[in-house]
Amino acid sequence: MADSHLFCVAEERSGHCAVVDGSFLYVWGGYVSIEDNEVYLPNDEIWTYDIDNGLWTMHLMEGELPSSMSGSCGACINGKLYVFGGYDDKGYSNRLYFVNLRTRDETYVWEKITNFEGQPPTPRDKLSCWVYKDRLIYFGGYGYRRHNELQDCFDVHDASWEEQIFWGWHNDVHVFETKTQTWFQPKIKGGVPPQPRAAHSCAVLGNKGYIFGGRVLQTRMNDLHYLNLDTWIWSGRIPINGENPKHRSWHTLTPIADDKLFLFGGLSADNIPLSDGWIHNIITNCWKQLTYLPKTRPRLWHTACLGKENEIMVFGGSKDDLLSLDTGHCNDLLIFQTQPYSLLRSCLDCIGKNAMLLESQISLLPPKLFQQVLKKITFWTAATHREEQGTQKEEKENKYQCINSN
Repeated sequence: MADSHLFCVAEERSGHCAVVDGSFLYVWGGYVSIEDNEVYLPNDEIWTYDIDNGLWTMHLMEGELPSSMSGSCGACINGKLYVFGGYDDKGYSNRLYFVNLRTRDETYVWEKITNFEGQPPTPRDKLSCWVYKDRLIYFGGYGYRRHNELQDCFDVHDASWEEQIFWGWHNDVHVFETKTQTWFQPKIKGGVPPQPRAAHSCAVLGNKGYIFGGRVLQTRMNDLHYLNLDTWIWSGRIPINGENPKHRSWHTLTPIADDKLFLFGGLSADNIPLSDGWIHNIITNCWKQLTYLPKTRPRLWHTACLGKENEIMVFGGSKDDLLSLDTGHCNDLLIFQTQPYSLLRSCLDCIGKNAMLLESQISLLPPKLFQQVLKKITFWTAATHREEQGTQKEEKENKYQCINSN
């Protein structure tokens, strides 16, 4: 009988951080809803998903722990997970932390970056980050500014005149140099910047940082822009040939080739959770909708990371409109294959799925290949177990359980 403890999965959540480094997906933070209350996930836990064997593991964290937050911006450079900003019970944050993911003894220790030069962005959440040349380049987000910090890069949403604090949306750009631990705000040298926004998506292709959609005031957008990360020139709104995706926020944008971006999910302008996927070709400036994606798996405020073989790994998020019905947080991992797997991967999957039939031959494999096969056997055993558990739970509670699919 399969050990159900062995096949545990990360807790359901939205507004979390996720990155891929090597053969692992790392998940931290976010929140869930319990009896109409927002409950932040523990700040001293990080979940790892082994891409090769399909197993989740929870690790306790030490050090200078960030607050338990949602809407933080997570990014990975050289094996270090950096987390900036976010929102908790005390308000918005502009603190920056990092943790080394490549620790040998699996001891994950947070460090708060305090010995830095320059001025960090004002406190905010739901911002985006481009990683380029060992730099963290942040754009936009929702947060607050004091009266003496008001600039054209900020659209005011609400204000406390007594405290001289203003809340709203940003479209400023801030850079953190990880090698020198220096903040600076680059001088934008040309082009038309996007409107201030939050809950948008971003991706890097070459030396260009793309953003799509997001929300400002009561409007959700479907515009595409890029910033040249060498010259600091904005593209202006990129004209699209043909059909556009719907206006949306809380979606993801993932680079899948040197010239292609993958857009998934989000919340529409009509407050409808979306499950559509689109591929944008930056050479032809065309969007193409994918017609084979499941319509029953809408996601918003999820994460999407690129795996080892260009598979897109979508984790968590909500299947509800978070603005009115905040109950449907998820913990399933949706894996979208964007190109044919390598011949080795295909063979390993075939052996893993048919391990019982091939049992007498598997032990004859060379040691290195044998270890790879064992991981794939574990992967498909775990996937089958979760699928069975999901079916049983759905029958009892009419809720989704984790199903790993390739």
